[in-house]
Amino acid sequence: MTASLSRRIGLGDAVVLGLGSMIGAGVFAAFGPAARAAGSGLVLGLAVAALVAYCNATSSARLAACYPESGGTYVYGTRRLGPLWGYLAGWAFVVGKTASCAAMALTFASYAWPEHVRLTAAAAVVVLTAIGYRGVHRSSAATRAIVVAVLAVLAAVVVACFAGGSSGSFGTFPGTDTHGVLQAAGLLFFAFAGYARIATLGEEVREPARTIPRAISIALAVTVCVYALVAVAALSAAGPHLLAGSAAPLRSAVDAAGASWLDPAVRSGGALAALGSLLALLLGVSRTTLAMARDRHLPGALAAVHPRFGIPHRAELAVAVVVVVLVLTTDLRAAIGFSSFGVLGYYGIANASAWTLRRDEHRPPVWVPVVGLLGCLTLAVNLPSRAVLIGAGVLLVGLFTYALTERSARMQT
Repeated sequence: MTASLSRRIGLGDAVVLGLGSMIGAGVFAAFGPAARAAGSGLVLGLAVAALVAYCNATSSARLAACYPESGGTYVYGTRRLGPLWGYLAGWAFVVGKTASCAAMALTFASYAWPEHVRLTAAAAVVVLTAIGYRGVHRSSAATRAIVVAVLAVLAAVVVACFAGGSSGSFGTFPGTDTHGVLQAAGLLFFAFAGYARIATLGEEVREPARTIPRAISIALAVTVCVYALVAVAALSAAGPHLLAGSAAPLRSAVDAAGASWLDPAVRSGGALAALGSLLALLLGVSRTTLAMARDRHLPGALAAVHPRFGIPHRAELAVAVVVVVLVLTTDLRAAIGFSSFGVLGYYGIANASAWTLRRDEHRPPVWVPVVGLLGCLTLAVNLPSRAVLIGAGVLLVGLFTYALTERSARMQT
């Protein structure tokens, strides 16, 4: 008999975990490449990303209410579309988000101790895994402290940028077009995608049919408002040209606003935000790993639940080991590209699954999964070509692995 996880997460903790995933390192880094793709059109790109995220969040929330189990779209795709689609969703999530874990660890280290990035990143993974090993309630408490600190830093950045006057400009780059706006939307969407962490923890949420939809809606609404304020403030202070050329766009914005005294706070905020994202990502990836291991799409040993702490301890440790290896050995710039591609594929399957819900299953309005699915496909194909090619290759590897697993299962029966 498969052990169940303990339901310890209430509405407040679920919202905090979602905010910790979305208001993370992305807000400190994503505006640079988005401005490079679309100039001041990044505001429009942000709106497009928010619309697609809303559709994805609504579809995910309705599905999570029907299937309050660990695994997120891996479970939904399996139940609604068939095992292959569920497997592809889980594969895209686990592979893509494992790379994201490594990226967040390296981002944290580059802010906290840039002289020793890899070792610092590995240490962060070990410490946060130890926190998660003690139970998700302790993880949400740590995430709450991080979210409060990051929101305080972002509030200071917004006030400083507006108070410093408009030294920037909202002018667009010559040649900025629809493709640029859509590419910016794809890059910014990656920062919104954290609400999936609420759904992947569905088996640990109290009253999931009521709590999960509310938590996803609240977390997404807060995140959209925060990102919009920060984007407008940064553009007002620095303009799209300066943001596009900066690896740390918020630091550039406060410098342009004459508030360089805020630089230490922004660096600390970036480190904390990356830490919060990493913590939430480790939780989400391990829960999807647990769900896939239960169905023998990953080694069955990873389905174990700790008898005392009620967490998937082997899955958490396995994910941590892989992430540590990545941060010590790998250049992850290309991996982040295919991670974005994978996230969009994951939510595309979520929208397709939501479209099959019946009215008595609280089906969302028909336009929601349709716009969500088309939006995911559109943003995915408008990502940089290298990211599209790598992402498609990873999905093909997943299909090959699935075929081998199914063949082995048939031979055993």
